[in-house]
Amino acid sequence: MVSLMSSPATSSDREKVVSKLPGWLRQNLKIRAAQHGIEIQAAVEQGITEWCRLAASPPTLDTAGADSFSTFLPTGQWEEFRSVAADRRVSLTQGLAQAVQFWLDTNPAPNVARPAVTRRIVVCNQKGGVGKTAITAGLGEALAEDDNALHPVRVAKALAKALRTSEAADGEERIEASNPLDVENLPGLGLRVLLVDFDPQCHLTNQLGATPLPLTGDSLTNHMAGDPKGDLRDLIVSVDEESFGGRLHLLPACNDAFLLDVRLSAVRAREAALERALSPLEDDYDVILVDCPPSLGLSMDAAAYYGRRRDGEKLGQSGALIVVQAEDSSADAYELLTTQIDDLRGDLQIDIDYLGIVVNLYDSRRGYIATSSLQGWVDIKDPRVVGLIGDLKEQKEAVRVKKPLLSYAPRSQQAVGMRALAREVS
Repeated sequence: MVSLMSSPATSSDREKVVSKLPGWLRQNLKIRAAQHGIEIQAAVEQGITEWCRLAASPPTLDTAGADSFSTFLPTGQWEEFRSVAADRRVSLTQGLAQAVQFWLDTNPAPNVARPAVTRRIVVCNQKGGVGKTAITAGLGEALAEDDNALHPVRVAKALAKALRTSEAADGEERIEASNPLDVENLPGLGLRVLLVDFDPQCHLTNQLGATPLPLTGDSLTNHMAGDPKGDLRDLIVSVDEESFGGRLHLLPACNDAFLLDVRLSAVRAREAALERALSPLEDDYDVILVDCPPSLGLSMDAAAYYGRRRDGEKLGQSGALIVVQAEDSSADAYELLTTQIDDLRGDLQIDIDYLGIVVNLYDSRRGYIATSSLQGWVDIKDPRVVGLIGDLKEQKEAVRVKKPLLSYAPRSQQAVGMRALAREVS
């Protein structure tokens, strides 16, 4: 029988105990506790309490290779557990394993919270080169990550820290650079996600290693123009099934989208063209993200209309996510985009929510232009800054090898930031 040591209590009612637990069981415990939002010590406490109340021991578990495991339990609980284990003639390691497994069995993984209405997130900015495609892909990957695994996530307070202001010597408020990240391991969101490459340049398609659709075949453009050649579902491809378990899909782009505005000009109710094309797919997905082209034409009208708030949909579930950089030209493009969206709101009497601003490719080493521009975005307040993604090498490398960032470099600062962004807009 494995002995267990006690150390001085860290509080008035708990003491540290050290025993052994198989690695696979420890990992399952860690994930499940995180899924239920409780501390591991609370889960172990509950498991031991219930195990001691059982009329007999559960089936024997394989504890081969068990390693040291420590936690904090209420004072006296371990002594009771030791007594019950002795009565049942099981080792402390076996008894603890049974108690943990019993807690797992009686606290199954919660179901993924799926939206009542498929969320539609339109990732946009009239200016090219700000990284809309990278944000679309990274956000979609973060939303689709395995909910039965833990992933490093920047906690909400870290974003606030990165954006906090401090009074400079001249009395002005300035953004304070913040490199360290406060990170914790959390279960993935496990959502079913469709990425729509709505840009004729096919950047999202190419970056994820897919093939652009041929000009001679079917395409999203054809469906929007009322001239489909088949089922849009047949064009969809799965993205990195090993990493995302079939939850992340892509609707590739086609170069025929360069002519979309011309073709839409002859379509009745052209603002609803994207919705007519994509609505048959919505039952298959929890979230649809649209990577928009850098355009203020009819295609942007159709994308913004698709992201409008529908009847019965909560505020901020769908809408426009605006990607910018911390430099002056992004501010000019932002004004043009928001003017277009506001005009569409007024003309069609619809609600189009702003989901926030993502400041992408940020590097405080660029000095005053970067830091003062970031301050300008923070000062807007509505919409607020919901993401700050650094200009680091991992994203460029992922694009080069045509792999999703979160499977290529899952622990990189950019990946951690994408997961934070997913939770900010969830």
